[in-house]
Amino acid sequence: MKRTILIALAAMTLFACNNPTKKGTSPTSEPGTIFYTDYDTPYATPPFEKITENDYRPAFAFGIEQQSKEIDSIANNSDAPTFENTIVALDNSGSILDRVSAVFFALEGAERTDTIEQIALEISPELTEHNDNIYLNQSLFNRIQTLHNQADSLGLTTEQHQLLDKYYKRFVRSGIALDETAKARLREINKELSSLTLKFGNNVVKETNNYQLVIDNEKDLSGLPQAVIATAAETAKDKGLEGKWVFTLQKTSWLPFLQYADNRNLREQLYRAMYTRGDNDNEFDNKQIINKIINLRIEKAHLMGYDSFADFSLEETMAKTPKAVYDLLNTIWKHALPQAKKEAAELQTLIDKEGGNFKLQSWDWWYYTEKLRNEKYALNEAEIKPYFKMENVREGVFTVANKLYGLNFKKLDNINVYHPEVETYEVTDADGSHLAVFYTDYFPRASKSVGAWMGSIRDQSNVNGENIRPLVYNVGNFTRPTNDTPSLLTLDEVETMFHEFGHALHGMLSDVHYKGLSGTSVYRDFVELPSQVLEHWAFHPEVLKLYAKHYETGEIIPDSLIEKMNAAANFNQGFTTTELVAAALLDMDWHTQKELKKYDVRKFEKEAMQTIGLIDEIIPRYRSTYFNHIFSGGYSAGYYSYLWSEVLDADAFQPFLEKGIFDAETAASFRANILSKGGSDDPMKLYIQYRGSEPNAVYLLKNRGFVK
Repeated sequence: MKRTILIALAAMTLFACNNPTKKGTSPTSEPGTIFYTDYDTPYATPPFEKITENDYRPAFAFGIEQQSKEIDSIANNSDAPTFENTIVALDNSGSILDRVSAVFFALEGAERTDTIEQIALEISPELTEHNDNIYLNQSLFNRIQTLHNQADSLGLTTEQHQLLDKYYKRFVRSGIALDETAKARLREINKELSSLTLKFGNNVVKETNNYQLVIDNEKDLSGLPQAVIATAAETAKDKGLEGKWVFTLQKTSWLPFLQYADNRNLREQLYRAMYTRGDNDNEFDNKQIINKIINLRIEKAHLMGYDSFADFSLEETMAKTPKAVYDLLNTIWKHALPQAKKEAAELQTLIDKEGGNFKLQSWDWWYYTEKLRNEKYALNEAEIKPYFKMENVREGVFTVANKLYGLNFKKLDNINVYHPEVETYEVTDADGSHLAVFYTDYFPRASKSVGAWMGSIRDQSNVNGENIRPLVYNVGNFTRPTNDTPSLLTLDEVETMFHEFGHALHGMLSDVHYKGLSGTSVYRDFVELPSQVLEHWAFHPEVLKLYAKHYETGEIIPDSLIEKMNAAANFNQGFTTTELVAAALLDMDWHTQKELKKYDVRKFEKEAMQTIGLIDEIIPRYRSTYFNHIFSGGYSAGYYSYLWSEVLDADAFQPFLEKGIFDAETAASFRANILSKGGSDDPMKLYIQYRGSEPNAVYLLKNRGFVK
């Protein structure tokens, strides 16, 4: 799940993260009461050692009850509506529910148990119903509408205007203007969707965890680097299969097998298992769930007066319309597909030269790409990985943040965590002031969802003059250390760590007044700018010299290797771009459907790819049945966001290229106008304040090597 962000799984509860809670609202001896007051811990971090699975249900129930009372009090206030007694009161409501949701959904993604999974299935429709009870409350909306109509005469700041407008639109887009029959149906749709999207994601996790390729013949390991073999042996040992080798559907396992394993039949077997997840006609099959989700989303869009769910969803984005999205994707596609075809031809030539009597297939792509990279650039990932020890890469990320923004990171040993592999850091500003607590959780587990993401246990806000600082986390599934070697990251994993840390910076450096606008609470196609722009530093020669050190010798990565990496920077870019754009187009095709009917998922996907001319040797980055982003992760009609934001990030990096990658003035402007602002102003206005003009899409095409 490259470049995925967990803005907050708890978004379904209304507000993603915590704000300070009133103390003394409940005794502390009953299950759930641990969430009712501020945590008495360093930096008010969750005391995970004291939280049990028995705490969640009563805390959710109490939190819903508490916020419902707060909402009633706001809605029925006899005083005339003001920004403070209505909008701020609404923004500050639900503190207990925020607290339990933030912890619960963090664990639901990173440390899931059967009990947590069951609670999630039960609580999701209840949270959805609670959300509807708020946003379909006519008395509350009447107060907000009154303020919205008077907005220009209220003397509001820009941020206050944004918050008022955000809540007004949220009510309207939640169906407040519908008649009672339509509202009742909308409630049913929302509850069913909350359950279905959760089931979809659970099925993907189970399909991922239930498969393993067991190898008991050492000859079948031919071509694999020793580090990959050692990891497979340890995986086998962990599964009670000592003396054998096990490969799984975790990307850190299947990808190196596809890159290096000489046994073509086994490559095909593992790859087919990866891309048929959720499509095996078993108890974890997702095809019927997709049908239900798509039809419910179409029905919801129609109820709300839109032609399609994409029309509804995109209204509150920078793109605004499906046409704008298709225009961007098709522009990139015209450059990417011809390049992908050239790359396929090159790989076929290599196969033929080696005497292979077969046509290139999708499970061959990584294997022959690795060979071709070595042939053209004398570069292979096994040569590079020793310079990317996980701890060194993390230190490199911290160093970049220090040089750009003056941030410092101190390892903490007094913060309780939910798993022994989680580490915590205090983040301080250049003047020594406290900014955030940062959690890292980087290695795959059966209890963890696939992919990588950022989230927060508490968002930044200002309450009664106090700047409440955030608790931010990054979760990944990077290559595990073995008994013989530390965690050595692939280039893709290095880029992912920088990416997710960019999201973390967006949360850490937030400096707004209201939690509803804090950090990553921005348009979905703007939220990827802070993460993607940081990727530009990952492999810059000046930065590599700061952190890329050989794990055994401590030698800084040599210039000769950096030169090879730079020469190969756009190698295989046709494939990389094509599979990404294909997935974004598949997402749009699903969500621009207008007809309620039974969809043949396999046929729909096949026809969608044939329409755009995707070659047989490449499949979309995510096939429908395991496309968590759009069917479980909040990116429905939104997977294009990574490319939309890439237009921004490619343009945003240009001043650093021109003035120096650590130019203080440019970094200060990016922090002040982008990272600190959250959703407190229009995103294009913020971008222009930083850059001086709207972004130029040509830099995206240049970065990907499609134009000079």
